[in-house]
This record gives sequence, structure tokens and C-alpha cells, in this order.
Amino acid sequence: MIVARTVAEMVRRRADYDGTGRTIAFVPTMGALHAGHRSLIKLARALADVVVVSIFVNPLQFGPNEDYARYPRPLEADLEACRADGVDLVFVPSVADLYPAGRQVSVSAGPMGTTFEGRTRPGHFEGVLTVVLKLFNVVRPQLAVFGQKDAQQLACVRRMVIDLNLGVEIVAAPTVREPDGLAGSSRNRYLTVAEHRAALALPAALAAGTAEHSPTAALAAAGAILAAAEAEPLFSLDYLAVVNPMTFAQVPDDYLGEALLIVAARVGKTRLIDNAFVSCTTRVAHIGESVPASITR
Repeated sequence: MIVARTVAEMVRRRADYDGTGRTIAFVPTMGALHAGHRSLIKLARALADVVVVSIFVNPLQFGPNEDYARYPRPLEADLEACRADGVDLVFVPSVADLYPAGRQVSVSAGPMGTTFEGRTRPGHFEGVLTVVLKLFNVVRPQLAVFGQKDAQQLACVRRMVIDLNLGVEIVAAPTVREPDGLAGSSRNRYLTVAEHRAALALPAALAAGTAEHSPTAALAAAGAILAAAEAEPLFSLDYLAVVNPMTFAQVPDDYLGEALLIVAARVGKTRLIDNAFVSCTTRVAHIGESVPASITR
């Protein structure tokens, strides 16, 4: 396994594959690799001849009061995990190298980037898309693998690839969960035992919602569980909504097709997100005022 620590070295190493006919799959990460990340690497390994992983804690996607400074950076453990999973090339740039002084241009996610996570974390998706585009330009993969857990990020990246004609196939990997159902996240390590227990309201709410067959019923079922969780001081709901998975627009009550039930909450000092697909096969008729397909705090 080769580790490239500068943009120049990564460009040079990537050039070794030019003209070989070998397909390159790319997995961008912020490190602190867990089972979810490793499932992305496994999928990339199955789809391509060469697997490239980036490890870069991107300052652009953190707000001023978020956890950039304390975000875990166990680089040696991450490199060992990549080696064990058969990664061919790991890109570990510095902030100064990837964002040289004088940088002015960023990528906007447009209206999709201002709702839900974008509303709670202004500028987050601009930071995500800017770093992803830079990494795509350096790595030049044929395909890139992203986790379904970060569903709004996935939707924004797909839109960027279409709108900017990037020619990279975006592959979504299923969310990997801990044995008790909590979605895998690098931030789970922040949770105390009591907070971890409280966080289980998220997968429980999604399970209740996805058993329903309309946006309104899914929202009501999931919302009931989250309302009970909010009775405890450790748990605070940010939003719960039913959206179109490609556009992240909220779906109407009479929507038919596959929708996405999304949720975000703060558990203790840790903010967690999760989502699950809902098969909407039943039209709901309301008398009077319509019930919106979201709950926000």
C-alpha cells in the first residue's frame, strides 16, 4: 500500500495507472475509520481494480461551534485498517496543501444545501462539495463510493456530478449499524453509556416509520417514539422529515413511490443523523388542513 501525503505525490502516483485500463474506485473519508467506512472500502474493492482512500478532516465543513478540533484523528490505526482491507493508495494531504493561501473559489450546493443539515449547519455542504471536487480532480476515479447514512451529502454530490459533468459514477453503500441498531459513526465514540442508550431512539423511530406506507403515517409513527425520547434530558430532536431521496424536497401526503425518512438529534453534546427508505404505496386523504411531512425544532 502506498501513502501519498501531498497533492503532488498523489498526482504522480495516480499517473502510474494511466493507460493501464485499470478502473479506479475512490472512497473519501475523514478518518477515524469504523465498520461503516470499511464496508465502503470492501464495496470499492469488489467494483474496481484499484482502490484509493483519502483521509482528510475537512475544516470547511465544520461550523465555528462544531467539533473540528476534537474530531478523532487516529491516523496510524486508519492506515493499518486500509492495509488490512487491501487499499492500494491512501491520500493523506495537509490542510495547507489542499487549501493553499489565497483560495477563493468554492462550490455551492444550491437550494438543496440549505435545508435540514444545511439549515442546521450553514455552509456545511459548500465545504463538502468543495473538498469532494478537489479530491475528484486529484484522484480522477471512475467511480466513488459514499455511505447512505449521509443521505443529504450523497444527494448533493450526485447533483454536483450531474451539473458539472464530472463523469464519476457515484455508488451508494448501505448504512452499517452496530449490533443494537445505532448507525455507525465516528462520533459514536463520544457517547457515554447512557447517551448511547438514549440514541437508540433514532433507529427505533426509523423502524416504526418504515413499517408504514404513507409519508404522514411514517412521520406519525416515528414522531411518537422521538417524542417519548425527548422526555429525557439527554435527547433533543433537531428534525424528522419524509423527503425525496434525490432532491431532498419534502414529499406531499399523497406521494407514491420510494421516499426517505430522515432524522437528526443531539444526544448529550453529540449530534447524530440517520435515515431509512419508506415505500409509499397508500394515498392519505385529509379533511381540512394538510399534515406536513416534517417535524423540526
